Amino acid sequence: QAQLVESGGGLVQAGGSLRPSCAASGRILRDNAMGWYRQAPGKQRELVARISVGGTTNYADSVKGRFTISRARDNAKNTVDLQMNSLKPEDTAVYYCNTFPYLSIYWGQGTQVTVSS
Repeated sequence: QAQLVESGGGLVQAGGSLRPSCAASGRILRDNAMGWYRQAPGKQRELVARISVGGTTNYADSVKGRFTISRARDNAKNTVDLQMNSLKPEDTAVYYCNTFPYLSIYWGQGTQVTVSS
């Protein structure tokens, strides 16, 4: 049973926006710092944004000022979202959520984000 399920990717033109969402089961979201990671073709998976249990956020330099990570305002919804604005072709990747630091057992299928120039 998948415990982290990503959705909300898609195809967008450069300069556009997307908002992937990660649905978490059980107490994963409440008890852990969470992160959004991405893996582009031929590259290693990298952390792009993270949020602590208390809501403190950190971003990779490549996305700072363009991406915003947040937890659902409604605790019953149990999601962590990634608002992505001013997208660039180099943001093209499969995006995953996981705890921070990550646990291998939580890797899901991810959601594909493709930015055309």
